[in-house]
Amino acid sequence: MSLPSLFGGKNNNDFDALSVLNALPDPIIVVDEEGAVCMTNPAGEEFFGSSANILRRTYLKDLVPFGSPLLGLVDQVRESGDRVSEYSVELGTPKLGVKNVNIQVSALYGTSNVVVQIEERTIASKMDRQLTHRGAARSVTAMATMLAHEVKNPLSGIRGSAQLLEMNASDADRALTRLICDETDRICALVDRMEAFSDDRPIDRDAVNIHEVLEHVRMVAAAGFGAKVSFKENYDPSLPFVYGNRDQLVQVLLNLVKNAVEAVPEEGGEIVLSTAYRHGVRLAVPGNQQKVQLPLEVGIQDNGPGIPDEILPHIFDPFVTTKTGGSGLGLALVAKIVGNHGGIVEYEGRETGGKFLIRLPVYNIPKTKA
Repeated sequence: MSLPSLFGGKNNNDFDALSVLNALPDPIIVVDEEGAVCMTNPAGEEFFGSSANILRRTYLKDLVPFGSPLLGLVDQVRESGDRVSEYSVELGTPKLGVKNVNIQVSALYGTSNVVVQIEERTIASKMDRQLTHRGAARSVTAMATMLAHEVKNPLSGIRGSAQLLEMNASDADRALTRLICDETDRICALVDRMEAFSDDRPIDRDAVNIHEVLEHVRMVAAAGFGAKVSFKENYDPSLPFVYGNRDQLVQVLLNLVKNAVEAVPEEGGEIVLSTAYRHGVRLAVPGNQQKVQLPLEVGIQDNGPGIPDEILPHIFDPFVTTKTGGSGLGLALVAKIVGNHGGIVEYEGRETGGKFLIRLPVYNIPKTKA
């Protein structure tokens, strides 16, 4: 089947549409109502290790192993007519073996065809990083527990000794004792922040109106550290409740908004707070056979310079920061709290600025016994 027939007829833009499709780096295939591949782009040829001519004579079930999750996603889209995404899928091909990919499947409007887009892990590895940060957080937990016992107690002794010396010290020496006290206070404050990682108790969660949380965060920021920044809201008013802990979500969003405020220019700084409902977004979490539904999306976008490419893979790791004097624990704590909610947090670089996206589960009303 040709591209014009797929998109409803021939027109002057057919060549442009084909050029765009061929330029896309992600493998894309179109599956007809009989389950056969009727079109692919060059990236799809490379992914499946076959030419477009061969693929067009092949059924999708023959390209992937029996019981492949891709077949189930295609069937689901045919039944619902909606778009479905699934992350971290083990997709095998006869020629190239098993690959870990993200898959997006959607119905092609006006036809009985289904479009399949595949993101290889080299492209989609950012999703992995939002899960593996939990291992990094556990490492900080062990370190925080150790530091609380092995560092804070000696620091208390050092500070007390410095205060005693200060009582009989000269003005010149008093400046040194004050420096000792200030530095011990700074180290204790850092250890206190790290101790937040050692709290592994289950969080209390309930129905939370994320728009009320965002409005609270905006008001706090506008009245203080973000007074010179322009805030804009782009909300989906029909968004259902989040299943979360309000105080912890306030902490997460305050941290991200504060980072955004520090990133924007002094003049013309702008931050956009947004919410959206993404149908069909599911995440395969390691150790859990069930797919987690994460349709609620919260965005914090700024018009600053963005995060440098060299540290992007590590921004949720502890002690990684671009700020002078920063501890590098803020985003690690954000990732831990969002992970405790069963969600994920990711970063998208833009031409100007960047955007943090938080994906969270919906609150389901408990079923009452009859």
